[in-house]
Amino acid sequence: MLRSFLTNSGGILFSRILGFFRDISTASVLGANIYSDIFFVAFKIPNLFRRIFAEGAFTQAFLPAFTHSKHKGSFAVGVLIRFVSFLLILSFLVMIGAPWLTKLIAFGFDDETIALATPLVQINFWYLLLIYIVTFLAALLHYRAHFATTAFSTGLLNIAMIGALLLSDSSNPSQTVWNLSWGVIVGGILQALVHLWAIKKWRMGRLLMAGIKRWRVKNDQIKPFYRKFSHAVLGSSTAQLSAFLDTWLASFLAFGSISYLYYANRVFQLPLALFAIALSVALFPSITKALKKKEEEKAHKALLDGFWILAFLLSLCALGGIMLAPEITWLLFERGAFSGNDSENTAYVLQMYLVGLVPFGLAKLFSLWLYASQRQGKAAAISGWSLGANVIFSLILILPMGAAGLALASSLSGFVLLGLTIHAYGLNRFLAIMHTRMLLFLFFALTLEVLGLWGIKEILRVYF
Repeated sequence: MLRSFLTNSGGILFSRILGFFRDISTASVLGANIYSDIFFVAFKIPNLFRRIFAEGAFTQAFLPAFTHSKHKGSFAVGVLIRFVSFLLILSFLVMIGAPWLTKLIAFGFDDETIALATPLVQINFWYLLLIYIVTFLAALLHYRAHFATTAFSTGLLNIAMIGALLLSDSSNPSQTVWNLSWGVIVGGILQALVHLWAIKKWRMGRLLMAGIKRWRVKNDQIKPFYRKFSHAVLGSSTAQLSAFLDTWLASFLAFGSISYLYYANRVFQLPLALFAIALSVALFPSITKALKKKEEEKAHKALLDGFWILAFLLSLCALGGIMLAPEITWLLFERGAFSGNDSENTAYVLQMYLVGLVPFGLAKLFSLWLYASQRQGKAAAISGWSLGANVIFSLILILPMGAAGLALASSLSGFVLLGLTIHAYGLNRFLAIMHTRMLLFLFFALTLEVLGLWGIKEILRVYF
């Protein structure tokens, strides 16, 4: 487990460092204005699905079904062909209805801004098909306990986008956002190619070739997989759907608000991906296989060890990040077209996001138990309640706090998500984990209390 976790963390760290170079370059060239806003809106849909697919729903539904399948090749190829066919049809529909989709993403944009953003949405949407292929191949590699290719491959997307920025003229922001959009597509192609190479190296190609010959053969795992996948989409995507909701509501605020949310969320996603997602990806195959063999104690021990590592690391990141948010945003973004005022606004949004770092990260860990035991429906119901709480908190906080209120609303919904996930996992099991490390438990409890009080303090400050 530790080796897989370190491999994932190393790859994610490499990719995120490149991602920060990309964001620093983007902030310097575009700043926080109408052009940066329309690019982030155009990139929002494929990026949303990338996070749902690559960091959640597909793998969490596919891997248990693939593990239990008697005819793994035909099951895998059948799923691949059906998904690719659906995404091709969906992509062509988006080409036709792009103005409507753009308006849906950013309802507060006027007609002129929608016209600027629409062609960028059309280009960026094709990344969704590419990232699905990458995610499918990655799930097969994870079954073989190979994580390095997927962990490091996101760096290729960032390299392609950095290259697009280097070829851009800072005096022509309109051309810059077009270059960035095509950079997204090039990055997706590179990610797919490197995964195809890994599939060949790890000798999974024979499985797929055999599956191609038999993919039309009836497989009892196909229909249950689709049902569980639809549940997993909602169950694993609360943080991503919250960020999407933030963008939609922020389109009604002043220009720059979407960019503040984007840059702050990028910093917030670093510790979440580096620790919570990396650990979850590493643990999931072993927990799934242990539960299949009815070795519940073994699965529970793996989760217990992972919990204390994650709780400690995320607590340090949340507390340190809140205190150092102004310095972090100044160091990363304040240059070129990105002003001191932009940096200050982004830092405030970042602090509000970090309030939810610990609950979102730990909820992802405990949800593994639900997915590994094929309780995707329960996870979906929990996410529905959390998302509903986010909507309520957002409507309450957007007027007094602006973009920062949207970030805080997302964090508060994370506490709802964590509480409900722990209840589904089993309160007695959770209390048993708490009793194993009392000092760490006190530190963890104190961190949650500090984060909760910080959020309450901000609400009271703006209202009273």
